[in-house]
Amino acid sequence: MAASGRARSFEELSPGRIIDARRHGAGKANTGPLPELFVRADTLAGWNAAASSCFGWIGRGAGVTGQGRDRVDIILVGGGLANGLIAWRLAASRPDIRLLVLEAGGAVGGNHTWSFHDGDLTAAERDWLAPFIVHRWPAYGVRFPERVRELPTGYASVTAERFAAVLGARLGPALRCNAAVATVTPTAITLADGERIEAGCVIDGRGPAPSRHLTLGYQKFLGQEIELAAPHGLTRPIIMDATIPQEDGYRFVYTLPLGPCRLLVEDTYYADGPTLEPGRLRTAIGAYLARQGWTAEALVREEAGVLPIALGGDIDAFWAERTGVPASGLAAALFHPTTGYSLPDAVRLADRIASLTDLSSEAVFEATRAQSVAAWNQRGFFRLLNRLLFLAGAPAERHRILQHFYRLPPPLVSRFYAGKLKPFDKLRILSGKPPVSVHQALRVLAQPAHSPKVTA
Repeated sequence: MAASGRARSFEELSPGRIIDARRHGAGKANTGPLPELFVRADTLAGWNAAASSCFGWIGRGAGVTGQGRDRVDIILVGGGLANGLIAWRLAASRPDIRLLVLEAGGAVGGNHTWSFHDGDLTAAERDWLAPFIVHRWPAYGVRFPERVRELPTGYASVTAERFAAVLGARLGPALRCNAAVATVTPTAITLADGERIEAGCVIDGRGPAPSRHLTLGYQKFLGQEIELAAPHGLTRPIIMDATIPQEDGYRFVYTLPLGPCRLLVEDTYYADGPTLEPGRLRTAIGAYLARQGWTAEALVREEAGVLPIALGGDIDAFWAERTGVPASGLAAALFHPTTGYSLPDAVRLADRIASLTDLSSEAVFEATRAQSVAAWNQRGFFRLLNRLLFLAGAPAERHRILQHFYRLPPPLVSRFYAGKLKPFDKLRILSGKPPVSVHQALRVLAQPAHSPKVTA
């Protein structure tokens, strides 16, 4: 239920006063060691050049593509979190595979932050993800009008800057940026400039597309990474502070301490509509800083996004629309239905694809579809909770549902974020004094869970 840790749709917002994070030593206490390679290059081109000299690169055939050239084995369309992790795992475990990652923007990863709880991943998954992790904390906090609490569960974050550095070093020329893709089929793509590239398999990871087979609410946010004039005093993330005025649905502020004077502060809304108002959210963040007694010295960067929150739908019909093209990440409906976190699903999908002996488009389509459908079917309870959150309570009262949830013991909360609830956990979540109208709750519960159209 946090604002971070999701694949994000970023738009560059107001310029503000932008400063160089390296010059100000952001997050030094929390940043893991970087190989010498990572301090030798300041741009993505630099990473690729350094990769060629320090590592060589994996999948050399990917550098020769197009008409009259060797066909690559896998093309990954979109250089976001899910496709980037798939490329990383394939390059590490299958060096014979010829990969090509095509990213429309100037760098993979965009300008995002992805976070996860320790319980979301296995020890083995955390180990191979370790090169991407920049910040770690041993606990996190939540704040509500009637409940303030710290939970002793580890929390970690991956930044887009580290993501691009690590992935660029591994892939070298198998990573092409500023390469917008116009059309996709299961075994070929056509770039916006007309170049056609064939492959044994194409995986589309360009984010969610509208589907009439899914009913969604929205989690929308604007975040600012800010350098403060004085130390903020936080030692743990505050992943939900709902002590603020409630408007436009369930609203909370999400704060990550990135260094003694550096914070990422996000104003987040669980809202009925996707409209994002950057100006209003910037003002709200400024007001929040003032209430905490923090003075901003400089704006480092901004990130913003609108994420899907699943209420209902028909996952089989959703996949039938894909006409055989494998998908990853949000394009595959692989995200936690309630929190929007996508990193754990991206890690698991990367492992699954790397383990396949058959990497044909048919086999990869079936693997991605099967993982998505299984996750969807296992998470029906979360979509029920989402319907209660969005449909059974007045927007200004939605925070009471989350406040009620956080009365539960830390292990149960951890299983909730991991999407691994036990039957008794579900009873515990629904027990106690109802935080919403019983009449409205019963009306929502009476509706078919599979319905693509959910109404209050």
